[in-house]
Amino acid sequence: MPRAERQQADQTNIAVRAAGLDWARIAAELDSQGCATTGPLLSAAECADLAATYDRDPLYRSRVVMARHGFGKGEYRYFAYPLPDAVAALRAACYPPLAAIANRWNAALGETIRFPDRLETFLARCHKAEQRKPTPLILRYGAGDYNCLHQDLYGEQVFPLQLAVLLSALGRDFTGGEFVLTEQRPRMQSRVEVVPLAQGEGVIFPVHHRPVRGTRGTYRVNLRHGVSRLRSGSRHTLGIIFHDAA
Repeated sequence: MPRAERQQADQTNIAVRAAGLDWARIAAELDSQGCATTGPLLSAAECADLAATYDRDPLYRSRVVMARHGFGKGEYRYFAYPLPDAVAALRAACYPPLAAIANRWNAALGETIRFPDRLETFLARCHKAEQRKPTPLILRYGAGDYNCLHQDLYGEQVFPLQLAVLLSALGRDFTGGEFVLTEQRPRMQSRVEVVPLAQGEGVIFPVHHRPVRGTRGTYRVNLRHGVSRLRSGSRHTLGIIFHDAA
C-alpha cells in the first residue's frame, strides 16, 4: 500500500476506534470519579511510532526541560502544526463526545460557555482569541523523573477535558511513573486518584475543575494532575489538549 493510502487508513482506524469507545461509561466515570480510562486506543506499533517521533525536530514547535521551570524532572515537546496524522485523528475524533460532556458540566456549574460540536469550530474560537499554538505533546521521563501536580491552562479559551495516552509498557519499559490526579474539595481533605494504564490506553480527566453533586446541590471541585517518580526505565506519554495556546 502506498504511504499516503496507509496514513489515511491509519487515521480512519484511529477515528473508528475513538468513536467506538464506551462513551456512556466514560461519561458516568467522569461524573462519579473525575477521570475515566478508555481501554485500548492505540496499537503497540502506533505507540512505538509516536514515541519514535520525539527526536524529530521538525515535528515540534518547542521543548521544555521541567527542572528549569520547577515543573519536576523530565521533559516534553509540543507538536507543531500540522499535527502528525495519528495525533490529529485522535484529537478530532475524541472532541465531539467530550464536548457533550463539557457542555453538560458547564450547565451544571451555571456557566454560560458552550462548546461547538466540531473541533475545527472550537479551534477557530481559540485562534480568534490569539491562541494559535498547538498544545498536543509528548512527554518523556527517565529513571528518577516526575511531573509536579499542575493544570494545563494556556489562555482564556479552555476546553475542560483532556486525554493522556501511555505509549510505553509498564513493567517492560519502566516501573513507577503512575498517573496521579488530586481533587481539592471545599472544606474537605483533598482526594487522590492513581490511575494504572496499559500501553496504548488513555485516561480522560478534567483540565482544572468539574461539578460534583452534593446534598445541598452541585458544587465545583478543582483538580491537578501529575506523574509520580519513575523507578526505572523510560516512559513516553501522548497528551491531547483540545484548546490551543497563546
